[in-house]
Amino acid sequence: MKANIRNNYRFTIYACYLGYIVQGIINNVSPILFVTYQNRLGISLDKIGILIAVNFGVQILIDIVAAKYVDKIGYRLSMILAHIFSTIGLIGIGVTPFFFNTPFAGLLTATILNGIGGGLLEVLVSPIVEAAPSEKKDKVMSMLHSFYCWGCVGFIAISTIALRIISQEYWYVLPIVWSAVPILNCILFGFVPIGVLVEDGEQMSFHSLCRKKIFWILIVFMLCAGASEMGMSQWASYFAEIGLGVNKTFGDILGPCFFSFMMGIARLIYGKSDSEINLNHFMAGSCVLCVCSYLLAVFAPIPVLGLIGCGLCGLSVGILWPGTFSIAARECKAGGTTLFALLALAGDIGCISGPELVSIVSGKFPFYGLKAGLLAAVIFPVILLIGILVFVLERKFVKQ
Repeated sequence: MKANIRNNYRFTIYACYLGYIVQGIINNVSPILFVTYQNRLGISLDKIGILIAVNFGVQILIDIVAAKYVDKIGYRLSMILAHIFSTIGLIGIGVTPFFFNTPFAGLLTATILNGIGGGLLEVLVSPIVEAAPSEKKDKVMSMLHSFYCWGCVGFIAISTIALRIISQEYWYVLPIVWSAVPILNCILFGFVPIGVLVEDGEQMSFHSLCRKKIFWILIVFMLCAGASEMGMSQWASYFAEIGLGVNKTFGDILGPCFFSFMMGIARLIYGKSDSEINLNHFMAGSCVLCVCSYLLAVFAPIPVLGLIGCGLCGLSVGILWPGTFSIAARECKAGGTTLFALLALAGDIGCISGPELVSIVSGKFPFYGLKAGLLAAVIFPVILLIGILVFVLERKFVKQ
């Protein structure tokens, strides 16, 4: 059995699928426990906000560091370290609040560890799949990224049911039990074959990448993809609350689940399609749908249509992130890990920029509130659409 695992790249793909599920778990473990942190640990909302910022801030820092050091350390060891940090971080969330001087200090430490694990996973998983021998790599990449969505949906749904069964009193059991997933995948990555994306000495340097026009186009793609996604998804719970009249707890669960499910569906449709779907056209159509979904959320005459707009946005942004990775792998074959790390960095900056723009504009126009902010965020899918059209037209011109 071990020999089969060592020689069969199918297991490598499966391990990478599980890797994105791990990232879905560590990115959602604290959000699903926010109410518990408040009620049982006495942690204020502003400190909870710090936990969110630290998690993604650490991931951005890891994106930067990984671009320089991952190739020197090696994919296998780096991936094993990613799962070790994720495991310790998840266990830490359940344990450290009871052993540190303050619960917040314990959760902050565990969040930093999770951020390191999540940042490494974000940088490593895609190039490992790209390096694995397979046909129709763009479809495999889309399927890969769909597992992040399924990880989010599955974790939120199962954890919600589990907390109802075991009661909030034993919340700390939840992250400890979920740590079994990165433990299992850590063992799996010790055996699966891992290919080389770019041979030694052939990978482009950072300065060489910066001199390529296509690199900056891809950076804009990733920034707009992340901003388009998070600009809406951060408000998914709001639409669930006002659209369905549920309380905040259910809104936090139902809204993000709905958004992630629809995003996963888009990636699954493209990944499982037997027909030759043009990736550029699919992404351009997704941008148009994204603009329409934002406008529906802003101008919906009844609240439930706003919720539908939120779901359509999840469907529309699904292909943008993995699609950009696929274009990057095709257009910059010698980009290697540095390319994927810098794209992940741009995507994470977009994930911060989108919600921030919505928040700033909403504050500037309090009469219109959130609708003004979401209307401003339409700029991101519009820029991405223009970029794709320019990219496609330029390629046609070069071919002629």
